[in-house]
Order: sequence, then structure tokens, then C-alpha cells
Amino acid sequence: MLAKSEKNGTYETSPEAETAVLVAVPDKRQADARTQEYLDELEFLAETAGATVTKRFVQRLDKPDIRTFVGEGKLAEIKAYVEHTKASMVIFDDDLSPSQLRNLEAELLVKIVDRSLLIIDIFAQRAKSATAQTQVELAQYQYLLPRLTGLWTHLDKQRGGGVAQRGPGETEIETDRRVVRDRIAFLKDRLKELDKQTTTQRKSRTGIVRVALVGYTNVGKSTIMNLLSRADVFAENKLFATVDSTVRKVVLETMPFLLSDTVGFIRKLPTRLIESFKSTLDEIREADLLVHVVDISHPTFEEQIEVVNATLKDIEAADKPMLLVFNKIDRYNHEPVASSTEGFEEMNTDEDAPAARPSLEQLKATYMAKLHDPVIFISAQERENIDELRALLVRHVSAIYQERYPSVHPIQEETEF
Repeated sequence: MLAKSEKNGTYETSPEAETAVLVAVPDKRQADARTQEYLDELEFLAETAGATVTKRFVQRLDKPDIRTFVGEGKLAEIKAYVEHTKASMVIFDDDLSPSQLRNLEAELLVKIVDRSLLIIDIFAQRAKSATAQTQVELAQYQYLLPRLTGLWTHLDKQRGGGVAQRGPGETEIETDRRVVRDRIAFLKDRLKELDKQTTTQRKSRTGIVRVALVGYTNVGKSTIMNLLSRADVFAENKLFATVDSTVRKVVLETMPFLLSDTVGFIRKLPTRLIESFKSTLDEIREADLLVHVVDISHPTFEEQIEVVNATLKDIEAADKPMLLVFNKIDRYNHEPVASSTEGFEEMNTDEDAPAARPSLEQLKATYMAKLHDPVIFISAQERENIDELRALLVRHVSAIYQERYPSVHPIQEETEF
């Protein structure tokens, strides 16, 4: 429906802002503070996709309801709120089965989005290169194949877009499973061709040390990439600001190496995306050195470190040499963060009060002792300790060259960043 402007009499054609309700079904043993942090991340994902969150519902169950994921009583509460506020979608912090998805849509009569679809949708917005777009399209079709019944609107691009409605490009609603499977096979073949091209490009880099920036999403990898390489990589305070991997040649103190900025990891990263982004993740697999960037200002940065390490293990890259770089020290606060339960359902306010965090100096001492290697603490935004980071990279890159070519000095280049 078009709305006429009172200022100039023109009609507004942009889609209306979408409003979302978040739903989480944590284990009964999970602390309320942890549940809130997970929902904060889910809200950040929703905002990145373009939706405004108006309410959060939490129901503690031993296991999700097999039919509707939440219990009947909680479903009735959600339905009443959705009908009253005219919310346009309900987002779940877990993956839903095809039957749960159908049952929830039939009961709530609004768009139902699970965590995987939300993340895939964000990737669809951010993918720019032919490889990334093909990878995302493949992930979309693989997600949709078992959910075809009642979900054809996800394949239709004629409805004005919106969260989880950026379909992989099909405009025929009557597309059947056979055609979708054929499309999946075509996309896999296309990715093999693109992968061959990428492999050829990588072969031309033989001999030069390769360094890859890895880490949880939104920890500042692209900002560090721009500082070290003077590149113009897109950096934004949103999740998955970078989907396409970027490779730049960097020379520090006459020491050349290739630096790549890779897609950020996240808790419950959809398996389909890991599989589809194989060629992009090859930049990590084939790197000589990983630089693990951590947002030390985040309340659960240690859990994020574990998520990244687990993902690296999944893609068979956990055994590579790694530097740990703690970023955003300018935003670190060791005072306990006040918990807000506004907008929550079934959240306790008296339990699980956050404890004071260690000081930055205490963290430095702890991690330097634990890892037996200089751990760098920086602020990429404020350019604090960047020279120390450069010196650490030079030392490790030089060591790799000396190990690889013990009788040959590294190539000396005049350019210096």
C-alpha cells in the first residue's frame, strides 16, 4: 500500500519497516544472563537484516516441543502479542524442523524465521562477488529444499524484499523439487569452476607467506585489514559486514606477505554456509599464519574464542600457527554490566547478577602467561598499539620465511607500510 507524503504530495514506495519478535527456548540450567546475551546477538542479527525487534519471549524447557518448538501456553502469549502489535515476523534462536515451521506459520499467521535462515539472509545481502553470491544461493536452496511446502514466497522476488525474502532468484512460484535439485547440482558445478579459477590464482602466489585474519563476526578484522594494507575493505558495526574474502599484498619493514580478510564466524553458524563457503574458507585452510582477532570488550569474548577454535577445527585449520590479537581495548570496561530484562518474558532479575570483570592488566598477564607467546592488545579504531602488531607480524612472517627457505633471505621490497 502506498502512503502519500504530506510534504510534497509524492508517494512512498519503499517497503515498510519490519518488526520482529524474538523467541528462545534455553535449557533450564542456562543462566539468565547468558540467555540475554544470546538474545542480544539475535537482535543484532535481526537489525543487521533490517528488522526492528519489539519483544523477546523466553521459555525454559527440558527440550523444545516437537510440534511448535514452544509450549501451547507460550505460543498463545506470542500469538496474542503478534496480533495486538501487528508484528511482521517471529524469529527463533534455533533451527526449526520443516513441520515446526509449517505449524508455527499456520498458528501465528506471520513470517517465521529461524536462526539459519536469518544468517543466510544477511549473507545474501552482503555477498558481492560471483563466488559469494553462488555460495549463498546454494545455501538458500539447500535450506529450502526440505521446506518447500508453504514456503514458495521465499523464492519470490516480486514481493518487495524484506528479511528472509531475498530469494535466490527464482520468480516461478510453481518450481518443483526436481527443478530445485537440478539448480543445486548446477550451482555445485558452478562453484567447482569458480574454485578452479581461485586455485589457479593461489598457485600464482606460491612462495610468498600468506596470513589470514580470522575471528568472530564484528570483532574488527576489516578495520585491521585496512590499517595494515591501506586497503578499502568495507567495515561497519554490523554482523557479517564482510562476506567476500579480500586478499592484499602487504610489506612491513621490507617483509612481503599476503593478508586476507575472511568471513566472521558466529555461534550456531549454519552447516550449509560452512559447506557452501568452502572456497572462501580455503583462504584460511591454506594460510601459513592465522591472526585470531578477539573483541575483548564483549562480555563473553572467551566463549567467542571457543566458537572460533571449534569452527577452525571443523574446517581442518586448527593446527596452524596462530597469533591472538585482542581488539577494542578502548571499549573494555571491567565494571559489571547492568542486566536489563525490559522486553523479556520469564527472565529472573535477582539471580545470576554479573560479577566484576578482571582489569585489562590482569587479562594481559593471564593470557601472556597462558600462551607462552606475546599476546597483543590493540585498538584498531584508535590505532593504539598498531606498531606493536606490525612488529609481531614481521617477526612471525620472517620466521616462516627462514623455515621455508633456510639458505635464502626473504625477498626485500622497497615499499613499506
